[in-house]
Amino acid sequence: MEARDATAGAFVGTSREKTSAKKDAAPKAVKPRTKSRMEEIFGFKKEDLSSWENLVALLNRPTDPASLGIFRCLFGLLMAIDVTQERGLSHLDYKYLDGAPVCRFPLFNFLEPLPLDWMYLVYLVMFLGALGIMLGCFYRLSCLMFISTYWYIFFLDKTAWNNHSYLYGLIGFQLTIMDGNRYWSLDGLRKPSIKNAHVPLWNYTLLRTQIFIVYFIAGVKKLDADWVEGYSMSYLAHHWLFDPFKLILPVELVSLLVVHGGGLVLDLTAGYLLFFDATRPVAFFFVSYFHCMNSQLFSIGMFPYTMLATSLLFCYADWPRRFFARFPSFLSGVLPLTSEQIQPSTSCLYPENRSSSERRESQSPAKASKMRLKHKLGAVFTVLYIAEQFFMPYSHFITQGYNNWTNGLYGYSWDMMVHSRSHQHVKITYKDGKTGEIGYLNPGVFTQSRRWKDHGDMLKQYATCLSGLLPHYNISDPEIYFDIWVSINERFQQRIFDPRVDIVKAEWLPFKPNPWLMPLLVDLSPWRTKFQEIEGSLDNQTEIVFIADFPGLHLENFVSEDLGNTSIQVLQGQVNVEIVDEKKNHTLQPGDQIKVPAGAYHKVYTISESPSCYMYVYINTTEAALQQNFTKLLELQERIRNGTETEPLPPELQPLIAADDDREAEVNATDPVVQLFLKRQRRMKEVKKRREAGVLERLDRFAVKKYYTIRRGFLMTAIAIRNLVVGLPPVEQLRKEVAFANMKEPEAETEADPGETLKHEVGHAEL
Repeated sequence: MEARDATAGAFVGTSREKTSAKKDAAPKAVKPRTKSRMEEIFGFKKEDLSSWENLVALLNRPTDPASLGIFRCLFGLLMAIDVTQERGLSHLDYKYLDGAPVCRFPLFNFLEPLPLDWMYLVYLVMFLGALGIMLGCFYRLSCLMFISTYWYIFFLDKTAWNNHSYLYGLIGFQLTIMDGNRYWSLDGLRKPSIKNAHVPLWNYTLLRTQIFIVYFIAGVKKLDADWVEGYSMSYLAHHWLFDPFKLILPVELVSLLVVHGGGLVLDLTAGYLLFFDATRPVAFFFVSYFHCMNSQLFSIGMFPYTMLATSLLFCYADWPRRFFARFPSFLSGVLPLTSEQIQPSTSCLYPENRSSSERRESQSPAKASKMRLKHKLGAVFTVLYIAEQFFMPYSHFITQGYNNWTNGLYGYSWDMMVHSRSHQHVKITYKDGKTGEIGYLNPGVFTQSRRWKDHGDMLKQYATCLSGLLPHYNISDPEIYFDIWVSINERFQQRIFDPRVDIVKAEWLPFKPNPWLMPLLVDLSPWRTKFQEIEGSLDNQTEIVFIADFPGLHLENFVSEDLGNTSIQVLQGQVNVEIVDEKKNHTLQPGDQIKVPAGAYHKVYTISESPSCYMYVYINTTEAALQQNFTKLLELQERIRNGTETEPLPPELQPLIAADDDREAEVNATDPVVQLFLKRQRRMKEVKKRREAGVLERLDRFAVKKYYTIRRGFLMTAIAIRNLVVGLPPVEQLRKEVAFANMKEPEAETEADPGETLKHEVGHAEL
């Protein structure tokens, strides 16, 4: 019997020989081969790399298909769920509504979405492909169904690109060319010849190396100074998940040491720790903890669970057999195989120096000892694919047109969470090419995405789209200018694109640098330490915005009437402040300060030869007054409930007597401040109840929410397929069908409108 391959702890695996009881009873003793130190650690010998033939033989070494089969099943399941979630099946009609004037951002401009009903068919094919991968049913066809539709949708919308969506497509592609249906698959029941058959080692090598690259390159990218110094994700330290660390460390150190330091160390070491047997249990603990935290910190769909599933690939390839062998025997009919009798496969290369019993097995036509073309192609593909994956994160010197302040199209660089952005000011100006009329557009008009603000290629596509839509609104030959202010990793707010350039006529090429991209003012990065000192000296009601601008440019700003006591203070350079209504100009040097009127426009010109730096300091007087009123109402409500309030209440304050969850009192309140206060109290009580809910209640709420989300996706798909097959029904019937699909859980139906939730109320965005 062939020794069982126990590939684990290495990209190419190790080999453990487990001899059966019958073999132990054989009359002729076989002296076990002594392994070298390198073979014990890495799973292969130095000689395996000494020539091309030896490398081909190594990569095509027969390997247990069990671990690959389990991963295939888990990946297919997670992708089937992902189709309804992050891929967007449940809200597809909002994204691809027929006839709506929408600007889209495909990778190639000729790519366009199909009509809505056909898009539902595309998603159905993708879902069935993922389901087929999970079941191992018509495996190659299922993989092709999944990756063809997946990559079409991926290329259709650059605004949805991220690292894990790119990873899903890569894994789907890899599984397409692998023998993933050799274990626990319906194909194995249809074709006994492939059931429980060996797979070549390169199947595991590709997947393990891919996951190693994800971790390691992500760690290398985190060696960026912004990450090491704790500026990239500083806000995460305030999340409740880090409360245990805050018992022994201040928030600043939690951010620096746990969030940034821990993330850096884990990404750099996870691949190596998963590699070796001795360190794999430690890696499993930290990697699992890391991904479980990420599932709560970010809305990243199935990515944490997919990465947990990939961790199993680093175990010995026969781990499912040993794991499921511990289950009761009456479950063996539905559980994966636990037998160690693995069929030979023509996809593998078997060594010549085998025992006599193995030679008798080699007479089977399924075994191949001679190196064939497909073995060489598998090895060539493995080497080229790994080289390409190491090269892609650093290929931005080729696609220079996609480079902005960060390199390349976000998604294939593995620079996960290294950069955080905030946008303070976005202005879109159009100019009629014939009349010269100037007007302004709402930022994001005719689009459902916000990512165009950070990418020059998307901005060019957006401007081109707007130039085609505005003539329908009597604006001829429009020129379009963008003034976008961005702060990256807590730096100054500054322009990212030149506001003087008409983007419609501006040149953009994928392989040349973007000429209208403004440089990131990295020389001003040390100011961030000063920012923290300034912000720490302010009270809770005072807000501050730090601005940096280029020589020769100016910022036109409007101060809302809600913002009283707004002032500008210069930190560096020289500026000229023009109060538009007063027609006055004031020149400011570093340290100078001027108060600007509320409810009016002003302009700040940079007149120094170097970039100017200044800050807005303001108080939201409306919010401050509202907070004071809330405090007084809360104190009054407490006195009413504990019986210490002796004065009679006026009619407008009578609703304060009601309970926090009394919606009728909230509706009947005549005073708008009282009404807002009661709404705030009710919402805070709901938030508190949700946060203090037990595990079972949380799971129930999660399951119900996902059920209605998935339900809507499949009902809308059924409606679309019916429309394609038999045609559109009467409008009234279609309206009722969509209304039925839109039905939500009872609790959600009784909640307030999302636009009225607490996070949208003045002064309560933190909740």
